[in-house]
Amino acid sequence: MLRCHELEIRVRYHDTDAQKRVHHGAYVNYFETGRVELLRAAGHSYRDIEASGIFLVVKTIEVHYHLPADYDDLLTLTTETVKAKGARIEHRYVLRRGDDLIAEGRTVVACIDSTGKVRRLPEWLADRGE
Repeated sequence: MLRCHELEIRVRYHDTDAQKRVHHGAYVNYFETGRVELLRAAGHSYRDIEASGIFLVVKTIEVHYHLPADYDDLLTLTTETVKAKGARIEHRYVLRRGDDLIAEGRTVVACIDSTGKVRRLPEWLADRGE
């Protein structure tokens, strides 16, 4: 499993509030995009994963805001897989504008099947040797 991925995000107008600052809820969407693109970079389409009956649902999400981001800023999101064991994957996120730290976050996603039952991560997705 690929451990880390970097992605550039251009702040879109619809991600902003009346002051043209990124709305706090948009950061959750940025993190989801980071997770999806990390999987894609590792050679796995989220669409294909779901078609195989595996679903990754958010169990925990944390966002820590440091500086505001504005409309049309170019941001760099680093998504890191911290741990993938059992039925859970923990990710860490760092969002920067150049050298400025904009936000940090963490998610835990749980693996479930199409009926909503918790299941172990497939071997290709879990940490090796744990």
